[in-house]
Amino acid sequence: MSTEEKELQAGLEGYKQKVSTENKATLTWDKDLIFVGRTQRGYEIDFDAKVEWGCMPTESLMLSLAGCMGIDAMFFLKKMRAEVESFKIDVTGERNPVPPQFYKAIHMHISISGKGLTAKKMDRVISLSQDKYCSVYHSLRPDMKVTVDYSILET
Repeated sequence: MSTEEKELQAGLEGYKQKVSTENKATLTWDKDLIFVGRTQRGYEIDFDAKVEWGCMPTESLMLSLAGCMGIDAMFFLKKMRAEVESFKIDVTGERNPVPPQFYKAIHMHISISGKGLTAKKMDRVISLSQDKYCSVYHSLRPDMKVTVDYSILET
C-alpha cells in the first residue's frame, strides 16, 4: 500500500466508522400519492408520484448516488491537498421503459474548480469511490451501468 493510500485509509477510519450498521426510517402517508420520509436523525424528504409537492423516489435515488460520490470526492481531494473552490455533479438516469422502471444506466458529470486538481487525482477519486467506498453505488443493481466523467474548470 502506497503512502497516499495509507493516509486516505487513516482518514477514512474516523469518517466511515461513524456509519451505523443499521439504519431506520419512517415513511408516512400524507394524502393522495404523497408521502413524507423521515430519517432516524429527523431529516425529511417529500415523495410525490405526481411531482407537485415533492420528488419521485427515483430522483432521490439518483441524488443519493451523486451525494455519496460527492462526499467521497471532497474527502479524498482534501486528503490529496487539493483546494476545491466549486463542485457540482449533473446526473442523468436512463430508466427501463416498462415496469419495473429501474435505472438501466446513470451518468454523472462532475464540474470542479480549484487549486491542485489534476486528471490523475480526479481519476483516482472516482476509482476509490466506485471501487471501494460509495455505499450507495454498491447497493444498486449489479447490471446497472454507472459512468462518471469530469471537467476541471479554470479558476
